[in-house]
Amino acid sequence: MVPADRYILAIEDSAVQAKRLEFFFKKNNIDYKICANAQEALLTIEQSLPILIISDIIMPGMDGYELCSIIKKDDRTKDIPVILLTSLQDPNDIIRGLQAGANNFITKPYDQNYLLSRIKILLDNRDQPDCDDIIKLNYRGETFSIASGKKQILDLLISVYDTAIQRNEELISIKNQLEQSNKELLVANENLDAFTRTVSHDLKSPLSVIIGFASAIKDNPNTTISSDEQEFITHILDSANEMNQLIKDLLTFAKSSTQQINKIDIDISRLSKEISDTISREYSNKKYIIDIEPNLKTIADEVLIKVVLTNLLGNAYKYSSKRENPKISIGSKEYYGKTLIYIKDNGNGFDSQKAQNLFQPFNRFHTDKEFSGTGVGLSTVKRIIDRHNGEIWIESQIDVGTTVYFMI
Repeated sequence: MVPADRYILAIEDSAVQAKRLEFFFKKNNIDYKICANAQEALLTIEQSLPILIISDIIMPGMDGYELCSIIKKDDRTKDIPVILLTSLQDPNDIIRGLQAGANNFITKPYDQNYLLSRIKILLDNRDQPDCDDIIKLNYRGETFSIASGKKQILDLLISVYDTAIQRNEELISIKNQLEQSNKELLVANENLDAFTRTVSHDLKSPLSVIIGFASAIKDNPNTTISSDEQEFITHILDSANEMNQLIKDLLTFAKSSTQQINKIDIDISRLSKEISDTISREYSNKKYIIDIEPNLKTIADEVLIKVVLTNLLGNAYKYSSKRENPKISIGSKEYYGKTLIYIKDNGNGFDSQKAQNLFQPFNRFHTDKEFSGTGVGLSTVKRIIDRHNGEIWIESQIDVGTTVYFMI
């Protein structure tokens, strides 16, 4: 579809959306370049011409319309098809797209198969001649001059019409689902409050009694119980402690969606060291190499960010604990114009290609015999990052290790 010596240029300022486009290009064996803003894209175009351009509209600095207009006014680049990614919530979007000379609109979130089909259609038709007559358009009391050719206008309007039909069908379905979900949500919230109260009192209180008495029996120097009975007591204690941890994790998960956020300047480096020092006491039999980049800063709720770091560092310690020379790194990197914080370990890892539901509660990739856990920690982390309007993802390889990237 794309000649071997050509590439598609994408401009996207969201790190997660850029990652999604990167996956899309690799999956379809398309050569690509991704830029974080319009200025960077223009420099890239100057160095080598792409065969097609995909641009977000809302970007810092120059927006997608202005970028498209510059491309279409340049004799070297005017014939390169441009696809604009948009929410398409305002009819003026279409007018501005026509003025800028865009070839296609694709709405977010987009279907990858639909995006692939639009790319194929534009590339298949790119050599067809077009008309350059200026069209005057009166709309809402304003007069617009449209320089786009008839074929270009037709391509764009067909893409908008396709999107409108698709969105209308989705809206009907969503409306029905929303009405049902609202009813269920009211019941779920009432149940969640009741559940939280039950967990915090009715379950934790008797569990503490079980742990207390079982520990007293086990640790009693004058006990007359047999070795088999000692082993039974140990199993009771282990199971009770696991249940106690699950209750704590569930309470943290429930509170993470309702706790008020108070954003302040946070020293991630200092906080990571404090949490790491605490966790390391549980693994005193291992010599960990801990590398923390200095002066890592962010703005977030300190209580909630402690929950994030405690979960992520706890996982890093746990899953690298069976390595001969376990190593954990906390640092930052630039990614498509954004600063990411990462926590990296050289632990067991997992197949990240199968990790679609990684942030769902109780979803785990290791058995309790391999590594203990409740499967709630990452769900809590994701919820906290989302509440900060941040982004998070995980890259991992079996027997190589895991890296968690996040920004807030």
